[in-house]
Amino acid sequence: MTQQSLSPRAWAELLLLGLIWGGSFLAIRVALDEVPVLTTVFHRVFWAMLALWVAIAAMRLPVPRDPRIWVAFLVMGLLNNVISFGLMAWGQLHIETGLTSILNAATAVFGVIVASLVFADERLTPRRALGVSLGFLGVATAIGLGDLAEFDPRSLAQLAVLGGTLSYACAAAWARVSLGGLPPQVAAAGMLTGSTLILAPVTIYVDGMPALAMPPATWVAIAYYALVATAGAYLLYYRVLGMAGSGNLTLVTLVIPPVAIMLGAMVRGETLRPEAFAGFALLALGLLVLNGTLRPRRRPRAQD
Repeated sequence: MTQQSLSPRAWAELLLLGLIWGGSFLAIRVALDEVPVLTTVFHRVFWAMLALWVAIAAMRLPVPRDPRIWVAFLVMGLLNNVISFGLMAWGQLHIETGLTSILNAATAVFGVIVASLVFADERLTPRRALGVSLGFLGVATAIGLGDLAEFDPRSLAQLAVLGGTLSYACAAAWARVSLGGLPPQVAAAGMLTGSTLILAPVTIYVDGMPALAMPPATWVAIAYYALVATAGAYLLYYRVLGMAGSGNLTLVTLVIPPVAIMLGAMVRGETLRPEAFAGFALLALGLLVLNGTLRPRRRPRAQD
């Protein structure tokens, strides 16, 4: 199967998506200065849910009525939002914004592993096995396996972020099994509705009622990561998917960490160890192999 070539417009929108998601890590970290972890995640899914349902009403897309689909939305919201967003937000309390974004890139690696275990047509070919191996080597280098032996909050935070990426990968498999055939915008809104319903009682029980009296900078951060980097990014994601194809879309993962690293350094004065950059280079190489961008060219057969 040949890799779909990208038009200049597809490249531009793919890069825009990477910039938007790269900025979300800083926005979440800014909100965490004032807002507890669960409340931070609740703001993200609640406001994004409202924005997407408004967009769906404007597009006049049909709303599913089958109760089984709404149960699937609940599971999807749990895997893709509640667990993933929650673990990553907690992780960001203890590690740098840029490092969180690097570890987040492991989502594509875990996605290949989970898909190969669940779906018969997603076998772990030699090329994919090489890409996965390079990806895990990159993650191990970025974390520094020696540091994990100390088992301090920083180590736990890195493991939490990786747990979030594994949950993302499980969510992708679940979506393929249970949400096929739905308009992607409706699937995203339904998922966010499911995660809002799960998070609302848990957040109130753990953090209390979300406070509305917050500094303007906090509200700007929440508006960015909820409306721009979640609701808007979901709509842009499916638009780019239609233009670029799923293989090329994984390239967005390579844009996100440099943006997050630069913003973390500029706004919060964060610095990363050289191992983190080396790990990202290995992880990027693995993702390019998985994507099919780097593959050995077949020699033309000799003519008789």
